[in-house]
Parts: sequence; C-alpha cells; structure tokens
Amino acid sequence: MLTTCRSPHRPRQLARWPGMLMLALLTMLASGPVLAVTGELDLTSSFVGLLAVAIFVLAYALVMAEEKIHMRKSKPVLVAAGIIWALIGWVYVKAGMPAESEHAFRVTLLEFTELMLFLLVAMTYINALEERRVFDALRSWMVRKGFSYRSLFWITGVLAFVISPIADNLTTALLMCAVVTKVAEGDKRFINLACINIVVAANAGGAFSPFGDITTLMVWQAGIVEFYEFFELLIPSLINFLIPAVVMSIFIKNRKPDSLEEDVWLKRGARRIIALFLLTVATAVACHTLLHLPPVLGMMTGLGYLQFFGYFLRRTLPRSLERKRTRYSQRGDWKKLESLGSVVPFDVFNRVARAEWDTLLFFYGVVMCVGGLGFMGYLGMLSDALYTGWNATGANVTLGVLSAVVDNIPVMFAVLTMEPDMSHGQWLLITLTAGVGGSLLSIGSAAGVALMGQARGNYTFMGHLRWSPVIALGYIASVLAHLWLNAESFTVM
Repeated sequence: MLTTCRSPHRPRQLARWPGMLMLALLTMLASGPVLAVTGELDLTSSFVGLLAVAIFVLAYALVMAEEKIHMRKSKPVLVAAGIIWALIGWVYVKAGMPAESEHAFRVTLLEFTELMLFLLVAMTYINALEERRVFDALRSWMVRKGFSYRSLFWITGVLAFVISPIADNLTTALLMCAVVTKVAEGDKRFINLACINIVVAANAGGAFSPFGDITTLMVWQAGIVEFYEFFELLIPSLINFLIPAVVMSIFIKNRKPDSLEEDVWLKRGARRIIALFLLTVATAVACHTLLHLPPVLGMMTGLGYLQFFGYFLRRTLPRSLERKRTRYSQRGDWKKLESLGSVVPFDVFNRVARAEWDTLLFFYGVVMCVGGLGFMGYLGMLSDALYTGWNATGANVTLGVLSAVVDNIPVMFAVLTMEPDMSHGQWLLITLTAGVGGSLLSIGSAAGVALMGQARGNYTFMGHLRWSPVIALGYIASVLAHLWLNAESFTVM
C-alpha cells in the first residue's frame, strides 16, 4: 500500500507510475537489528524533542496537502529530517557525546541506502517491462475480448490480486484501471465500483508477498518474517478482497460495453525480460534465505542480468530488424513493417532515469525523520503506550485502520523501530493490517490516490467512502480469518 505517492502531478501519464511504484518498494528495506536505535538521552519531554515532533507533524501535513498546494512531497520531509538531526546533533554535542548521534545517523542512512538500491533494481525492471509494452499488451487483450461489465469487474479484480504480489499494488492498479476506463468510458457508476474493487484487490494481493508492498518488504528485509511465511496471509488477504467484491458485483448491471479494437505488439525481448525479473526475484530470495545475506545483493546481481541482456539486444538489433523487414514484406504485413521504423535500442539506464526521484527523496525524509524521533525516545514511548497499555491484537488492528489516514510506511517503520515483544502471529497481523487497511479510504493507499488521478471524475473520495462499510467487513473478516487459521503462530516461544 504505497500511500506515499499522494498526489500525482501527471495523473494520466501511466508510464511514469511504474518507476514511482518501485521507488516506493525500496524505501523500507531496513535491516532489523539496527532499526531500534535509541539514544542515551531521553529527549521526549524536552523542548528540543517537542520541537522535533512539531516539525515532523507540520512536514507531514504539507505532504498530505500536496494536491492542494502543489508542493512536491519530498521538500518538507527533507527539510524536517535535516532540522531534526541538527537538533539531535546540537544536544549531543552539548552533552559531550557527539559520536553517539553520528553513529545513529550513519546507521539510519545505511538502512535507506539498502532500500534505495533494492528499489532501483525493481523499478528498473518494471520500467523495462512497460517500455517493452508488456502492460499495454495485457490491457489490449482484455479490451478486445469484449467481456461484460460483470465479467470485467471480476477479471480486473482477480488479475489485480494475482499480479500485485509480483509487480506491486500501484502498477497493477494503474494497469487494470486503464482497461476499465477505456472499455466503460462514460459509465461513471461502473468505473467507480471497478476502481474500488481494483484498489482493494491490489492492496490485498500485495499483503501476502514481500514484493507486493513496501510494508511487507520492510518486514521481510528486517528478518522478522521469512519469505515463505508470508503465504500464511494468502487466505486472509483473499477474504479481504472477496467479501467487498461479492457485495459490489451484485450492483453491477450485466451488460456488454461497445466492442473496441486495439492491437499492441510486444517489443523484442519482452518475454525474456519477464523471465529475468523472475530470476532476479529468485536470486534475492536465495541470498536472504539460503546465504543469510541482504536481498539487495540478489537484486543488484539481477540488474547485471538485465544489463547483459540489454547489451545483447543492442548488438543484435540490426540483424533482427533486417529479418523482420524481409518477413513482413513477404507477408504484406504493412502495419508491423511500419512499426519497425520507430524501433529504439534498449537502454537499461534510460529505465533508471525514469525513476520518480521525488518519491525516493520523500522516503529518505521519512526514514530519517522517524529514525531521529526514535533516537530521541518517542518510538519507545509509543511502543509502551500501544503494546503495554493495550493488547497486541488491538494495537495492530488499530494501526491498520490508522494507516488509511496517515500512511502505512511511517506506521510500519515505527513498529519495526519499536520492536515490540510480539509473537510471530502478531507480526503477520500487523503486516496484514498495514497492507490492507489503506483500502478503507481512497486516500489510504498509493493505488487509490493514483486511480483518483487516472479516473478523475469517475473514481472519487466520496464514491469510495460510500462503500467503506463493506470494505470494513472484509478488513474485519480478514483479521478474524488470520486469528483463526494461524492461531498456533500466536504462541510466544
């Protein structure tokens, strides 16, 4: 649930979102043991500590108002991070302990660097697939099939649930929304329902995979939940998607839209890049599971795979073009022959350049701000209030609801930094609730925010809010399903 991508300035430029989405993925790959960095000085009741909290709140208010004030979200959190750590440095220098604050900053910065490298690789692959027209081809296939509205509702929802664990929830939602808005153009009621279904499905699908959402990636990278253990959340996630979908599908008229013709050809190497992406994911999992090394090692190795393949595509392009020109000329396929005139050599670094750097810098700001507040002692205090004052189940369910308003990234980062003493089942629970809680509101996830821009006027905040009670039923049912199905994992060993 990438809620950090709050307000896209170019909502209709679908091609820019995959990079943005992957940038989001990397942000929270922090390593577990160093997350809980708390300073020797308790600054929670000091003027400096309160000032730091006020600065962070103000910065985040500006982030949430991005769509209104048209200020990029990275600006306020970058400044806030600088001020917060400057205040920490000043206090620790006065106390004669500058080495402690310097070490804490370097540790927090290392966490972000690991995340950035991981995300850059994932983002590069998604952008490469988009450039090779993989997503366009899938959309074109669904458009040409002439499905009924009810079939389209279920197909886009199921595909969002199935694709998001690999391609992430934001890219998947944008792809499915493009299909719906093209096929059902003008039917606002159906588009609104279909977009709600897509948002819920994409967020639910991303909740049971380390690659489906930033929060799951954070938990996996921290070493708290192993790769295969995320699949314990498959059935609760499926329930979270199916309950609202079944109810909403009842209100869809089962009629067919006008047929559309759209032909899209995959560019050369598209299928092989898909295979390389899956190999890269497998390499990252193997590095983490078998070698006990950070997954970023496997991802960077995977970037090497793509670079070698890009070299192969460039070197063999002239011969490939000549063969295709001959073949298309003999067959009289003038459309494909004409398309060869626009062939551009594949360039890996062009894909990296398409990154949404504003989002990457935003994540830097969030990591550093939350890390600074944790170093001051605020996250320890919050942990005591939530996980000592309440029971862990109530705290985790509440934080999931809160993530629909605030953002699941700082929520999950705060929980990881607090390191509450929880059972394996409770860690899976916060992973689930933080992943699907954002579906309660259209602004609660990056998928929802992006679709409000892409389907502007058809999918709205109020249109989503009317169905929030039904989505809440799915949220509650998914929590209960996890508590029941995975009951043995709630035993503290």
